[in-house]
Amino acid sequence: MKDTTLKELAETLGISVTTVSKALKGYADVSPKTREAVLKLAEELHFTPNAFAVNLRKQESKTIGVIIPEIVHHFFSKVLNGILDEAAKHGYLAIVLQSGESVELERKQVDLLINKRVDGILISLSNDSNDEAHLKEIIRRNIPLVQFDKISKLIPSTKVVINDRQAAFEATEHLILKGCKKIAHIRGPVNPQGAIDRWMGYKLALEKHGIAYNPKLVYTCTHVTFEEGREFAKQILTDHPDVEGIFAITDLVAVGVISYFNENGIKVPDNVALIGFSNWFMSQVITPQLSSIDQPGEEMGALAFNCLLEEVEARKANKPYDLKTISLTTSVVERQSSQFKGK
Repeated sequence: MKDTTLKELAETLGISVTTVSKALKGYADVSPKTREAVLKLAEELHFTPNAFAVNLRKQESKTIGVIIPEIVHHFFSKVLNGILDEAAKHGYLAIVLQSGESVELERKQVDLLINKRVDGILISLSNDSNDEAHLKEIIRRNIPLVQFDKISKLIPSTKVVINDRQAAFEATEHLILKGCKKIAHIRGPVNPQGAIDRWMGYKLALEKHGIAYNPKLVYTCTHVTFEEGREFAKQILTDHPDVEGIFAITDLVAVGVISYFNENGIKVPDNVALIGFSNWFMSQVITPQLSSIDQPGEEMGALAFNCLLEEVEARKANKPYDLKTISLTTSVVERQSSQFKGK
């Protein structure tokens, strides 16, 4: 069924399109009788204003774009909740896209959002990202951009992050203070800044406590999966049967480690202590319960949206806007998996 237009309302009532438009908007210079007739006919014909046309005139779409690596992921689902809740409060809709950790798809999604004329873009980069050309294009088009979680330091935009280096330092130090001296690290891929910072935090904690860094104790994930956790658990036991602790890049990987250890008679934490990162729900239901670094996902999402909105509104009002980096606080959540008993 074809949508009713302003012109059709005007022709039916024998008045101008301008009068119909003013009546719908409640202008005082339209008589009560005419306004009542317009509203009655609009209701009968199920007329709704063309939101796209209205927003185009206002030079806004009331939509934002959100690109995340994974939707079915505890941390990113929390971030998404924070974004969507705040967006709804301010009358915004979000186009949510999943890059699947592919920079090629990420580029196409940025192009799509630009063509959709979104008011701004929120993005957490894929692990694959090693070229910022598509982010530079967002800046070149004067579209407000906020990066969160996985970011590029080379792109001038507001960023909402955690201090990955400090959080990883605290995770590793937690194992050291529990008595672990030989600690392996299952790290993330080479490109993402977060994975680099977590690896550096691991190294700094060892250095602070006088433990020599051994690159052979570092295992690099390609996709950061449960299966890689299992594979590296097996490899660590083969390469370093005397390992005492493991710091995993995410809880998903850490759960893979526990799964392999449980199946092969390696007792966590009696034989090997373990800590993950993200504090997702599985960390509390697996046996033993997993110690982890808590990331404030919903807070990150809410802040990222509000930073974007602030920039959108400042640009609309031709006011200056300062780019900033907001670093959220993390904490160690201590559970059974890190209670090392010693060998």
